[in-house]
Amino acid sequence: EGDEWQRLRRLLGRLLLSPGVASSFAGPVAAVVTDLLGRLPAQRQHHQHPQHLVQDLATEFCKFGLEGISSILFSSRLGCLEQEVPGDTETFLGAIRTVPVFLLPLPTMALPRPLLRLRPPPWRSFCQAWDYVFTFAKGHIDRRVAEVAARGDVAGDTCVTDQLAREKVPMEVIYGNVTELLLAGVDTISSTLSWSLYELARHPWVQDALHRQLVATVASGQPASALGSVPLLRAVVKETLRLYPVIPGNARVVPDRDIQVGEFLVPRETLITLCHYVTSRDSRYFPSPDSFMPERWLRGGTSPQGCPQGPPRGPPHPFASLPFGLGKRSCVGRRVAELELHQALAQILLHFEVRPEPGGSRVLPMTRTLLVPEATINLQFLTR
Repeated sequence: EGDEWQRLRRLLGRLLLSPGVASSFAGPVAAVVTDLLGRLPAQRQHHQHPQHLVQDLATEFCKFGLEGISSILFSSRLGCLEQEVPGDTETFLGAIRTVPVFLLPLPTMALPRPLLRLRPPPWRSFCQAWDYVFTFAKGHIDRRVAEVAARGDVAGDTCVTDQLAREKVPMEVIYGNVTELLLAGVDTISSTLSWSLYELARHPWVQDALHRQLVATVASGQPASALGSVPLLRAVVKETLRLYPVIPGNARVVPDRDIQVGEFLVPRETLITLCHYVTSRDSRYFPSPDSFMPERWLRGGTSPQGCPQGPPRGPPHPFASLPFGLGKRSCVGRRVAELELHQALAQILLHFEVRPEPGGSRVLPMTRTLLVPEATINLQFLTR
């Protein structure tokens, strides 16, 4: 909060949310996507499953998310997508999957303060995991800063650590913000990629229509970066985030004055919560709210060729689905996340047909601080 937060937020917004920022990171992300495409067939063979099944997609995409965001933040390749993941990287993945953001915050927040002084096991695990996360990130940040200092020129560098150092941001602030961005770019990417492919596998007519659009874009001679602009691809991601918002709820405290919101007077210091999951599944704003219908995000609301035709609909309410939040406290990594999601989905669907797990049951979402699948998502990946 306050002036210092405002100053840093404006700087991060300029570095990560400005138009065209995604293009500056497209090269490193494309390299990570290429490694992911090589890993998926290996995972089919690793499990020796006769039906081309890749098991536990969330874990696979966690590795992709960490590899992608680390290349953007400090130009590091961590070996997440190699057959043998380095030990320190594996430990880091375990730490962020198990403790800091997803499993222990709620129990630790519920513990009375006097009990925390006794350092019960959940609190010790919580602190140990955070210590490792910051130590891991600090090591990579220090390495990058030292490399740039040795060269004496960062003008051509694009990773976030370089840009923050160029702005003379104190190192403690770089450590804190880059570490938080690193954490935010792993399970969030993993969950959205898993749900997107899960729904496309269950709706093959949408997958076929999207594949045709992607192939047509490639055939037209446009660069690979143009795949992220395919209308149905963007609609699939929007619809996935509507059904499965990574952050299912948000909260704000009204500051030091009363505010008027429509007909309501909200007193100062009031806690206001918004459940994105509920609003984005409200039938007043989304007909058939529990159905996967990417066409609702297309101009005119009409289904793409080859998909079942429904009645044309107007555009959804602009505030009914807010997976990245809104305003000055919205997700600062939105453009980076969309870049990774669009590139990964496009290349996966160009190379594989994705089908449901034979005999698999319906997977539902659950809240684990973030919204995640309640069971592992396993899908068939058939080489096209």
